[in-house]
Amino acid sequence: MVRWFHPNITGIEAEDLLLTRGVHGSFLARPSKSNPGDFTLSVRRNDEVTHIKIQNSGDYYDLYGGEKFATLAELVQYYTEQQDLLRERNGHVIELKYPLNCKDPTSERWYHGHLSGRDAEKLLTEKGKAGSFLVRESQSKPGDFVLSVLTNEEKHENVDRKTKVTHVMIRYQHDGKYDVGGGERFDTLADLVDHYKKNPMVEKSGIVVHLKQPFNATRINAANIENRVRELNKVADNSEKPKQGFWEEFEVLQQQECKLLYPRKEGQKPENKSKNRYKNILPFDTTRVEIKETDPDVPGSDYINANYIRSMREEGRHMDEDKVFIATQGCLQNTVNDFWKMVYQENTHVIVMTTKEVERGRNKCVRYWPDLHGTKEFGKVLVRNVDERPAQDYVLRKLEVTRLDRKEPLRYIWHFQYLSWPDHGVPNEPGGVLWFLEEVNRTQSTIPDTGPIVVHCSAGIGRTGTIIVIDILIDIINRQGLDCDIDIPKTIQRVRQQRSGMVQTEAQYKFIYMAVQQYIDTAQKRLEEEQRNKMKEREYSNIKYPQVTNSRSKSNMASSRSSSVLTNDDSSSVYENINFKSPQTSFSSNTRR
Repeated sequence: MVRWFHPNITGIEAEDLLLTRGVHGSFLARPSKSNPGDFTLSVRRNDEVTHIKIQNSGDYYDLYGGEKFATLAELVQYYTEQQDLLRERNGHVIELKYPLNCKDPTSERWYHGHLSGRDAEKLLTEKGKAGSFLVRESQSKPGDFVLSVLTNEEKHENVDRKTKVTHVMIRYQHDGKYDVGGGERFDTLADLVDHYKKNPMVEKSGIVVHLKQPFNATRINAANIENRVRELNKVADNSEKPKQGFWEEFEVLQQQECKLLYPRKEGQKPENKSKNRYKNILPFDTTRVEIKETDPDVPGSDYINANYIRSMREEGRHMDEDKVFIATQGCLQNTVNDFWKMVYQENTHVIVMTTKEVERGRNKCVRYWPDLHGTKEFGKVLVRNVDERPAQDYVLRKLEVTRLDRKEPLRYIWHFQYLSWPDHGVPNEPGGVLWFLEEVNRTQSTIPDTGPIVVHCSAGIGRTGTIIVIDILIDIINRQGLDCDIDIPKTIQRVRQQRSGMVQTEAQYKFIYMAVQQYIDTAQKRLEEEQRNKMKEREYSNIKYPQVTNSRSKSNMASSRSSSVLTNDDSSSVYENINFKSPQTSFSSNTRR
């Protein structure tokens, strides 16, 4: 992953980026201004930034001591995976957790960021056709790029032509121009690609490198989502396919659905058929919620049309489970008791309902809660409606839940019913949904050891899928900062592996992009405002006070001197020695206080 390499920023710019866009553990690498040829690793640690020098000796990269590596990427990968190796002399660990990615050099969809050469070959040979091309970062030369093209080899003695992938190095020059090692130079990657679309290159072996159709990426730098949305919104020229952009991306996703046909035998059993609101919308057996409190004399008493949706995150090379949801259908008259059994069994404290009970004259969900101040029994679960509060787009109910058959402490369940989602459509803008989700998550986060959030609409796949996918993406951005990578189609695919058909329409698909874009836009403005306020505080702390005698004022003066603003890359700031875990080696770094 080389997108954390920022080819032309100063130390001050690196700090500004890390403090406005990063989180604790965000890092980037950049060329050293004070030692040309060397590099600097800048790491955010709470509200300060530590700069660590990386030596490029000509034979290897190292941190002026410690392990030696052939490439900058390998060095960074090593210290990202070995989390406890970088330490200050006082023993405090310096964590490299989240790469703060360089803004993409282009919003063109053929740009694939830090895709490796091997992965590019796999993608192009498996899914491309002759002339498919993409552009990616060079992993061996940070700051440069590679054009990877699927080409036809010439026919050999009665053997049909076979394809291979040709990689062409694109050099990024110091004056901001791009070239392929001689020949014309271009202002942008898009200009370079457009030129070689019209003027094919020829390999030394004689093979002609035609750039015919772009192989589009779905990964995006989250902070760059506005540009991607603009690209996807562009109306195609008459000469091209009439439907492109969002429609095209969603169609590709739909075609991959056939790979996600997992067994759904439980829902097809005769005894369970009446428990499904729609006869063909059934839970996958692999991820279904099983009701544990069963009656041995009643077949299928463990069945409910519901699936666990686990938000998996990749940390290093491992997949960690993060948030867990339960996606389910709207209750039927004969499934309300099962619904409450599930809610109680799973220790759920938050239920999200994204539909009205009746829409367009059709029943979407049977009411499974009593009227305000009323009490109702659902099997062995007693539910009392303690409070109802209408908000702009939703109603929040506080439900008190107790067991009738055993003495257990009562539980409170927060029931959020979103009322502004139109049937067969999406809201006009995502602000209401984002606010709603913020309230849902705030409530969930205040309850210790709570179980999954239960989410449902009518079928439990369209609005339910849309809400869950937006929440998962916002979670990634909150955890990794605004410059993380997100992949909306890939996230939907992961969710669809757990419940069939999640996110039903192109409109819902586009709404996810719009919601994430608005969330990032709001977060960026908030962070910039916070940073402006911090800069004002810093300016005050740099004021020289007149000489005074009391000790408190002396300490103020000392702190004002130590927080003087950096004037260039590394040279004007105080260096601290930092240790690796192994005591023999140390290297220099500086921390912006």
